[in-house]
Amino acid sequence: MLTHPSHPEQVLFTEPDLRTDPLHPLLVGVVDQARAVLAWAREYLCAPHPELGRKGPVCPYAQGSLDRDTFYLAVHRGDTVDEAELDKVLAGYREWFHHLEPLTGPSAQFKTILLTLPDLPADLARQIVDQTQLRLKPNYTEQGLMLGEFHDGPPAKGGLWNTDFRPLHSPVPMLVVRHMVASDLPFLADDPVTLAGYLRYFGRSGPASLRGQVAAAAQRHGLPMPEPITDVGILRPNTNQGVR
Repeated sequence: MLTHPSHPEQVLFTEPDLRTDPLHPLLVGVVDQARAVLAWAREYLCAPHPELGRKGPVCPYAQGSLDRDTFYLAVHRGDTVDEAELDKVLAGYREWFHHLEPLTGPSAQFKTILLTLPDLPADLARQIVDQTQLRLKPNYTEQGLMLGEFHDGPPAKGGLWNTDFRPLHSPVPMLVVRHMVASDLPFLADDPVTLAGYLRYFGRSGPASLRGQVAAAAQRHGLPMPEPITDVGILRPNTNQGVR
């Protein structure tokens, strides 16, 4: 368990924390939902699916995150949520994410924070998660991050390899923070704002296989190809991450 050094209400849990006695107050009454998220990650995200449209696990990112103990659960309690309050909570975890170890090296790209909303009624949760992700996504891509939406709806977004497949289904509503990687281009190319964020990090440093698509997307939106960021603590090697 990690507690934010300045904001004790912000806590990150890993699997052993779900078995402690007594439980942390944030987990009381919802520990079964937290355990369900870990089971979902192992049994769904880390496994192949017949409707996915490609070989391999649903999310190539998840197994590496679990194996490295950088798969963090956060819990926001309450059966209602204020938009401004949730934005503030997410901003706190986003800023903390930038300072979580490891900061460099191959393991750094596998960090992820899953902010779960276990008390929200299902209908409300679907609306809040979708709207929050849509509203905040540009703020995250600007910082080289991705914000993913998951709930039991599931979210309407189809998979990259099978558009009829809805891969973002989860047993508990949540918003997920992870690093942007070069292969996230398809998730960002249709919006000039999010594409600008992608170009800032990977405009001239992504894999050769994507350079034509990157240049075409930039031209379509009238965006210049910027010089790449060269901070090794920010840039990450390309991996086929992402659920869709």
